[in-house]
Amino acid sequence: MRPMPRRPRYERLLTERENPASRALDRLAPLRIAALMNREDRRAVRAVERVLPDVARAVDLIVDALRGGGRLVLVGAGTSGRLGVLEAAECPPTFGTPPATIAWTSAGGRGAVFRSREGAEDDARAAARAVRARVRAGDVVVGVSASGVTPFVRAALLEARRRGARTTLVACSPARGSRSLAQVVIAPVPGPEVLAGSTRLKAGTATKLVLNTLTTAAMVRLGKVYGNRMVDVQPRSAKLRARALRLVEELAGVSRPRALRALAASGGRVRLAIVMARAGLSRAAAERALRATGGALRPLFRRVTGLPYPPGARASARAGSRSRNPRSPGARGRGRAGRSRA
Repeated sequence: MRPMPRRPRYERLLTERENPASRALDRLAPLRIAALMNREDRRAVRAVERVLPDVARAVDLIVDALRGGGRLVLVGAGTSGRLGVLEAAECPPTFGTPPATIAWTSAGGRGAVFRSREGAEDDARAAARAVRARVRAGDVVVGVSASGVTPFVRAALLEARRRGARTTLVACSPARGSRSLAQVVIAPVPGPEVLAGSTRLKAGTATKLVLNTLTTAAMVRLGKVYGNRMVDVQPRSAKLRARALRLVEELAGVSRPRALRALAASGGRVRLAIVMARAGLSRAAAERALRATGGALRPLFRRVTGLPYPPGARASARAGSRSRNPRSPGARGRGRAGRSRA
């Protein structure tokens, strides 16, 4: 294991610097504080936009790991750790993933999620122990550190690499040696915070945007989404049961009573119910059909019906295709109108 840097020059970190735009923060009225923070938050969005190629590379790492039976493990400390916990907690109800598939490790453990334990982020040995207990070859570990120098996160990534796991670092302040820690480094740089050093602000926003994209894009690539619908939603509340019913009705093109019967016969598994209702298959036959396509609905629908779109969506898909086709009459008309105004 490479030696950890003993004393980072914290004063050089972008996340520690003073923001010139907010030097008079304590003299501003509430509306002006809100306007200032809103302007600065836009920098977080632009910062993430600049690193989208790195985000895409990390998505590929995650997809490869999960397809191979590995897990995604999010590691962080403080706000960064809590954002990882949030992402891990939201994926099972959204995408139907087993809880162990997307795991988290945060400095200070579960207690630090609810009550800050700032000193825990310096415990590199605890990070290595946590990784040894949770991570194996074939997993992918995403370390999250606003400063990029958090000892807990850096030690976790080093240990993960040693154990044969894929690694990604998400950091909002470029740090020396980051490329040696992770195969992919995602470094959005939103700049100094409105409240100097408070990385729960812009850095936290940029980090949340990156994590949202990593998990959502990975689940899309793994077939957990059809169109823009979450077909593996877990219907465990009134709102989600209603959503599940709509999904079966709309994507299978069946009546509400038939959708209800399909959901009941599938044991509440929305994706399975959609296949059963749309293709008229038994539960066992629908399960076999899904296994044949790796769980993806689009190729299954194409095989069963010859059409990749659900009933009712075909017309809108054709309309969208025409709007993008420069040879369509509407497009030619718009082009002539545009030229005549030019």
